[in-house]
Amino acid sequence: MQDIIACMTNRDMQKAALRGEPSYVWRAGQQRRLEMIVRAAGERIKGRVLENGCGVGMYVEHLAGLGGTVDGLEFDFERASEAKTRAPHILNAAGEFLPLPSSTFDLILSHEVIEHVQDDRAAICEMVRVLRSPDTVSGKTGGRIVLFCPNRGYPFETHGIYWKGKYDFGNKLFINYLPRIWRDKLAPHVRIYSKGDLEKLFEGLPVKFIERTIIFGAYDNIIVRFGRLGKVLRGILQFLEKTPLKIFGLSHFWVIEKV
Repeated sequence: MQDIIACMTNRDMQKAALRGEPSYVWRAGQQRRLEMIVRAAGERIKGRVLENGCGVGMYVEHLAGLGGTVDGLEFDFERASEAKTRAPHILNAAGEFLPLPSSTFDLILSHEVIEHVQDDRAAICEMVRVLRSPDTVSGKTGGRIVLFCPNRGYPFETHGIYWKGKYDFGNKLFINYLPRIWRDKLAPHVRIYSKGDLEKLFEGLPVKFIERTIIFGAYDNIIVRFGRLGKVLRGILQFLEKTPLKIFGLSHFWVIEKV
């Protein structure tokens, strides 16, 4: 990540701050999350699938090999163009205004995206709208959203801060523990979520929660740098996902079903 930052122009840094940096390589962290998505989806993985905020198309490419029809939606034109080299069904549009019919998708993946959109509540409402409704005649249950987004309990703000008129990227310790008004002044370019924050986004919508938990990362960069020591750290942190200490994890992992 530091190498990428070093090569960034001012325009690149502005884009990275406002829209995040997508996955450019496929490593253990991405593979682990893909397996979580597949387990959460069940048979829906073989239906109509949307990745809402697909970046350069890494997850779209891997999801497409699992038997379904996969669409990717990306707001940034350059990233959407790159994603199209990996998968044919890419839309360049905003998540708050999906140019898609209601009740279309069996599965929607939102992977570390809603923290960057202009209106996260509108983005959630749109995802629920285009999610397939249950069919009482056939007995088929509704479609599902698989959602990953930043956890406010994580000790580091991974998107950096905005300080003295410029972005300072990298992991910033304890920023997310500050009172919200101070935290948001230091990181106005990205949201952070508590469990209550996420519940408010879905308030009043026709959904039920299938799974709500918090996960740690795969720490692939640390493993590249420190080898076995990094793998030990990853093992310890991912073990904590089974304990109350998961509240300090990197990301929320929620599975939401339309009812």
